[in-house]
Amino acid sequence: MDDLVAQVAQRAGIDPAMAAAAVTIILKFLANAGPRDKVDKLIDDLPGARAALASGDRGPADVMGAFSALTGAGLGMGEIQSVASAFGSVAREHAGAGVVDEVVASIPGLSQFV
Repeated sequence: MDDLVAQVAQRAGIDPAMAAAAVTIILKFLANAGPRDKVDKLIDDLPGARAALASGDRGPADVMGAFSALTGAGLGMGEIQSVASAFGSVAREHAGAGVVDEVVASIPGLSQFV
């Protein structure tokens, strides 16, 4: 997961510890809210994503829960948008735009952030 976190941190302009927390929240949210087959493909293609899902609590189940978890981790609105965009960009590079776009389209309200 180190490579994924480093890429998100660099692209979003945040420190790696905050990026690690954000990536874990995002992955858990996607696993809870998205269609299993599409999310599994995405997670399998992102280096270290499975390990991140195995850590800690279950994570948020909807967009508002994810937003709340991200703000609780110390990110402001602008940082959340930057992290979501950076995560989406990295995910597209690893899993392909089609997979990411299908996941985003399947979760109500997510397209506002990615």
